[in-house]
Amino acid sequence: MIIAIFPNVKIAQSRNLALAITDFLIQRKITVVAIDEEAKDLGAIALSEINAKDIQFMISMGGDGTILRLVHEYRELDAAILGINMGHLGFMADIPLSDIYPSLQDLIDHAYRIDERVMITGNSQKGHSCFAVNDIVIHRAKNPSLVEIAIHVDGIYLNTFEADGIIIATPNGSTAYSLAAGGPILSPDLQALVVTPISPHTISNRPIVLNCNQEIQIQYLSPYDPLEIRADGIDLLPLQTGEVFRIAKHSKTFKLVSLLRRDYFSTLRTKLGWAGKLR
Repeated sequence: MIIAIFPNVKIAQSRNLALAITDFLIQRKITVVAIDEEAKDLGAIALSEINAKDIQFMISMGGDGTILRLVHEYRELDAAILGINMGHLGFMADIPLSDIYPSLQDLIDHAYRIDERVMITGNSQKGHSCFAVNDIVIHRAKNPSLVEIAIHVDGIYLNTFEADGIIIATPNGSTAYSLAAGGPILSPDLQALVVTPISPHTISNRPIVLNCNQEIQIQYLSPYDPLEIRADGIDLLPLQTGEVFRIAKHSKTFKLVSLLRRDYFSTLRTKLGWAGKLR
């Protein structure tokens, strides 16, 4: 088994923990890989010396943002990710520090399943492209007022939103920005997308859930400054007046390790602070 480990170097505790995890895995005859700049220090093999297709798992150490950056920076890797939570609100990075080594043992003992979750891709008329695990956000950027954004689904007109912007979120991303903007929580295994307007002028403009196999066409109508398109809060593209931006299901999926003794709904209750029944 080959596992690539990615500590978040911005978190002081992450390096020391990475050393301990590397030692734990090597003692159990696991081949540990790290990026070239950190491999020697961790006692791991350099990533450049390994065929990317041979890596079975990636261990992310940080929060959900660390996982997103990992997917975007190392897009050539297609291994499933196990997320160790060293941040705050972690839906993908759901392994707490107190449960690291039992969780790693579960991984070694094959006591897990791999969730394959919907990803999306975006393409502009000018040839710009991006992809997202969580969401693609079209935002008014420097414009001081609301902007008009027309949306078609498979070429059929849906609505024109006058708003600060629009969020197109995957089920995985439905607990991120879309949730904060009033969107619904989607079970991460659904084959769906949610379109959530950001601060719409009309209160009847509500989020809508669509089949992920439908293409969403977004056109910027207002004669103002360009809008910003953000993919997972990382990649940045401009959208000019009159330009159409197309969003569709990605051919790849986002692979996340889910340990058999953990479940999504438990994570949801914990992270959102749900108290259960009223007393």
